[in-house]
Amino acid sequence: MALQPLTAKQLAQKILSNKEVFILDIRKEEDFNDWAIEGENVRSLNVPYKQLENDPSSVKEQLPKDQTIYVVCAKGISSQKGVEMLEEAGVTDVTYVEGGMTAWSEHLEPMKIGDLSGGGELYQFLRLGKGCLSYMVISNGEAAVVDAVRMTDTYKNFADEKGVSIQYVLDTHLHADHISGGKTLADQTEADYYFPPKDDEGLTFNYNKLEDGTEITVGDTAKISAFYSPGHTIGSTSFIVDNQYLLTGDILFLDSIGRPDLAGKADDWVDDLRKTLYERYQLLSQDLTVLPAHFGAMKEVNQNGTVQAKLAELYEHNDRLNVEDDEEFRHLVTDGLPPQPNSHEEIRQINMGQKDPDQEEKREMEVGPNRCAV
Repeated sequence: MALQPLTAKQLAQKILSNKEVFILDIRKEEDFNDWAIEGENVRSLNVPYKQLENDPSSVKEQLPKDQTIYVVCAKGISSQKGVEMLEEAGVTDVTYVEGGMTAWSEHLEPMKIGDLSGGGELYQFLRLGKGCLSYMVISNGEAAVVDAVRMTDTYKNFADEKGVSIQYVLDTHLHADHISGGKTLADQTEADYYFPPKDDEGLTFNYNKLEDGTEITVGDTAKISAFYSPGHTIGSTSFIVDNQYLLTGDILFLDSIGRPDLAGKADDWVDDLRKTLYERYQLLSQDLTVLPAHFGAMKEVNQNGTVQAKLAELYEHNDRLNVEDDEEFRHLVTDGLPPQPNSHEEIRQINMGQKDPDQEEKREMEVGPNRCAV
């Protein structure tokens, strides 16, 4: 009897709970090398579909005998045929990942970060397939969402589960690696939308100005304070939540720092980046817990399934925060950067409201890993 397909949510929960997972990825080799399902206990074998079709028996010999095989393709269609071919070759413990890499890219897994001093809660939403992180602050029946991605139903459904209404939506900066759901979510929930005006390069919609010192109070108790922190973009803004947490956007990650070149202004913004990381953040309480908007590798995900670390720990262990020479730092963040995110210029235009392609086009634009880090 055929196994049920594995949903993206089930896959995420297996990976976050460190269960062993074996993936047979039947996409082209270059697609697999560019972007694949990762995890501490994930093993992958890449056999392109044509190769599997030509000789499923030889593929069978490369598969483990003692665990379920999860076949993945781009959209979950070819993988179903792949399962049939493997079953005909005698593989019994095999199924496919429903929706393929598209579904994997779009899945968000909410994880609790902690309780707030006034009785509220803070949640992190992990987009494991893309490395994006977004947040929800909950207090006294209200919620604020930070750096929402385009799958806005996830936030609305989660708010419904928690019995709260989304009153505020905030973006730390103009995103270039993924399509923001911020303005859409605000419109859908009639929430107040906040955005840093220095990143307004032609936004076509209205917003509340997010400036240094702007304060938002969720449910009368949970305070979110805006902290101007340019460098990834000229408007990049961090948030201090409940005097416990520092939401850094794309300025500071656990193992790296934000790149300043996605608007083509690396030489202009590198000094801002250094000043934010080496001066502005140094003045903050080093006991703040850093919560970034991205992670680059699964090793940054803690045992409890969250991405977080104390600011003091990052100044001790993140080598990008320990470059003493100004010129060396400038070269580090402007020379030899990784490739820019797929379709980043078009994504910026979408996030400004200048373009509105259909859902399928948006999915295609977001294929691949995030590349926001130096």
